[in-house]
Amino acid sequence: MISIRDEIGTPLTDSAVKIMLLGSGELGKEITIEAQRLGVEVIAVDRYPNAPAMQVAHKSYVGNMKDKDFLWSIVEREKPDAIVPEIEAINLDALFEFEKEGYFVVPNAKATWIAMHRERTRETLAKKAKVPTSRYMYATTLDELYDACEKIGYPCHTKAIMSSSGKGSYFVRGPEDIPKAWEEAKKKARGSADKIIVEEHIDFDVEITELAVRHFDENGKIVTTFPKPVGHYQIKGDYHSSWQPAEISEKAEREVYRIAKKITDVLGGLGIFGVEMFVKGDKVWANEVSPRPHDTGMVTMASHPTGFSEFGLHVRAILGLPIPAVEENGIRKFPILTPAATHVILANQEGFGPRFRNVFRALNIPNTTVRFFGKPEAYKGRRLGVALAWDSDVQVAKKKAEQVAHMIELKTRSGEWQSQEFIKEKHLL
Repeated sequence: MISIRDEIGTPLTDSAVKIMLLGSGELGKEITIEAQRLGVEVIAVDRYPNAPAMQVAHKSYVGNMKDKDFLWSIVEREKPDAIVPEIEAINLDALFEFEKEGYFVVPNAKATWIAMHRERTRETLAKKAKVPTSRYMYATTLDELYDACEKIGYPCHTKAIMSSSGKGSYFVRGPEDIPKAWEEAKKKARGSADKIIVEEHIDFDVEITELAVRHFDENGKIVTTFPKPVGHYQIKGDYHSSWQPAEISEKAEREVYRIAKKITDVLGGLGIFGVEMFVKGDKVWANEVSPRPHDTGMVTMASHPTGFSEFGLHVRAILGLPIPAVEENGIRKFPILTPAATHVILANQEGFGPRFRNVFRALNIPNTTVRFFGKPEAYKGRRLGVALAWDSDVQVAKKKAEQVAHMIELKTRSGEWQSQEFIKEKHLL
């Protein structure tokens, strides 16, 4: 593992400090930019060429991310100082082998292995970290799924044991939905589809992400610093809008920090963790954890000072560099610069080379900007960008971010200009 760092070399020379990204999406792109600002060489790896992070990295490689030999061939060639998994669809066995050979996997291979599998995640939260979660059961057959849903109670949620971004999940309102839930979990799982988790429905006030960051303090001790909780809502199981700070009580906020600390202490390692939770009044339930920057945390590109977004915090932690904090009642907090919000820009058609228009009109709204990710291919529902807005009032920031995102029109090479079609299920604006 990397220790406190007081020296950084020069990229593309024999003195370079190297970070290798396994996965090169929009989150990896921002990690790359922050790392390069600190003079770090970045190698981006993914299954398709010209992925977002590849467009800004020093070097890139394309191949099958589940092929252990492919991953080893790059690691042996580049000899990175840190290997940073950025997606779920990678060979997990390779991560353990890298660690065994002395490579630093961020935050560590075990945490990545746990977080990429819902059963391992839930058992870690409930039984090792011993934090509150919704009630849950597992099913391996259709009959077991009927039984589990009856015992958990309706409505409930079914999820593929390995998936991401809401794929393989279903909101089960009653027994009539179970065949469809079974089909969704089996067809849209990423990886193993042999088991389904059934979770109790929590009628929460808001879903939040706590971006807990584990890093070295000035004495070489690993400590945890907590940015303000990020509120967010989802549509069809995928993040649609986020804002910081989340509107929760002081008591709930303290509970959020307590739960995040217990979970990340169990997982260990260095870097930022996106700990997802449900909040209702003063009560908090842990839901999932991501051992890397979180999509909802893109709001920190507007809410945090330059260089200290969730991506900047992640890079600093990886490199063993300091993270300033304000200590209150024994809790290390990272203050925000301004309330801010995000809203996704989604594709509404399929095709290559997506283009965007109405950008001038959209960005005429004060205190707003956009991030277009540069993904070469669009398909319906794919996240191609995000609108950012900031204001002294977080509610105003939320409305501005949505307004900007909805102004943007897009077309692919063979398509027509279209505005986005949004499904508004549980809209919190």
